[in-house]
Amino acid sequence: MTRQGVVTVVRLGGESAMRAEAAFRLIYAEVFADPPYEETTDDVAAAFRRFRAQIRRETFRAALAKAEDGEPIGMAYGHHLGANTGWWDQLVEPVSEDMRREDGHRTFGLLELAVRECWRRQGVARRLHETLLGGLDAERVLLNVHPESRAASAAYRAWGYRKVGEARPWPGAGLHDVMLLDLG
Repeated sequence: MTRQGVVTVVRLGGESAMRAEAAFRLIYAEVFADPPYEETTDDVAAAFRRFRAQIRRETFRAALAKAEDGEPIGMAYGHHLGANTGWWDQLVEPVSEDMRREDGHRTFGLLELAVRECWRRQGVARRLHETLLGGLDAERVLLNVHPESRAASAAYRAWGYRKVGEARPWPGAGLHDVMLLDLG
């Protein structure tokens, strides 16, 4: 079942995202419980321990989508990668030094983008993505996507992302596609 109606998408900074943590958690827990992720309650708790650290970063930004009645339906968030990021170290095959060069401003890391199932295929993910990246001061955007998440991979490709490698983003993780969007 899909839902129709007015959807509002707002961009949030760290402090306002912290106040909306319950909405982010609700969306995350629902979306990532499904295959191919199959995240448990413990996985969600760990994700939100990281979230609380991530929102403290000066360059953190988020987007939150809500239905007309205020129900949270989608979210996205990330931050610029620091000069000493370990993101590039997770790739199975190394990339060039120029590709992996970071300075704290060059690359925005898109950490999460999720839309609750009954609101998918209505442009909500695209609006979240556009809102999150609007006015962004970066050359490019980097993300990891589970290769079995075909809809997400297809959306990212349609938005201009290209695969630059494969990575295991955390110990014990399966291979994820690493995708890059040049903002030009």
